[in-house]
Amino acid sequence: MSCQRGDWTSALWQLLFRVLSPLPVGNALASLALEAQAHLVKSALCSQGYPRLALAQLPEDGSQGSRELLLALSWLLARGPVPEQMLAQARVPLGDEMTVCQCEALASPGPPAPHMEAEGPVDVRRVQWLMGKLQFRWRQLVSSQQEQCALLSKIHLYTRGCHSDQSLGHLSVTEAEMLRDPEGGQQLLQTLERENQRLEAVLAWRHTELVFWRWMDTVLGTCAPEVPAAASQPTFLPWVPERGGGELELVVRELQALEEELREAVERRRAAWEAKAGGCGRGPEWSAARRASREAVEKELGA
Repeated sequence: MSCQRGDWTSALWQLLFRVLSPLPVGNALASLALEAQAHLVKSALCSQGYPRLALAQLPEDGSQGSRELLLALSWLLARGPVPEQMLAQARVPLGDEMTVCQCEALASPGPPAPHMEAEGPVDVRRVQWLMGKLQFRWRQLVSSQQEQCALLSKIHLYTRGCHSDQSLGHLSVTEAEMLRDPEGGQQLLQTLERENQRLEAVLAWRHTELVFWRWMDTVLGTCAPEVPAAASQPTFLPWVPERGGGELELVVRELQALEEELREAVERRRAAWEAKAGGCGRGPEWSAARRASREAVEKELGA
């Protein structure tokens, strides 16, 4: 059975995209074409330091490359708990939870953005306007969280004593919504069933994980080794802004001039050292004395 079937390769591209881009179902990026998903997968793996360059050279139409995609998937699985992370992102919240806005959580997990220079002079008034807009958005976020906390407190107050569990003492928002709209309970039940299926799939994966890694050893053994020379270059290279091209050429010229100065200094040092060595016994007098001592030694040995 061939390992390069197109349907398997397409499924692996989609799986890698799902692992690297954990997006909700309704998100626009979740319905991208296969070529766009493959391109995003290549970029994400390159930014995370994936070592094999063969993946960047694969066609994005899903026609081939299942071995390389399997190796990329195993690399991601070896780096961190991918199944647990995907379960946490798709978890169905049943209780009442309040997310606390943290600056560290807002930072992107990817590489830092490159430094961008302004195209022209920066208007201080625009910077002040942007800062004011940011403060306004921040106040909106804080006020929305305060309003959510107030509504949550009202639900807990009005449903006090209604829960069967005396340790809780009140209903959650989900339970109150089920009482208000019984049809929504069916949707919640279906969502919980899908979550249970995901949990069962992760448990089954844990039971067969060792078999997977043994299989990946054989897959890695059948793959061609990477070309060590610079003939094979990655597709995605760092972007160099055109604005800094003149500055780069200036730096190159300065380095070349410095190299010439160093070469001249080395030549002068070498000439001075040779002259000094000749004066300390490397001249014709030293050669004559060496020749005479060699002849004397040969005569003694011949006698």
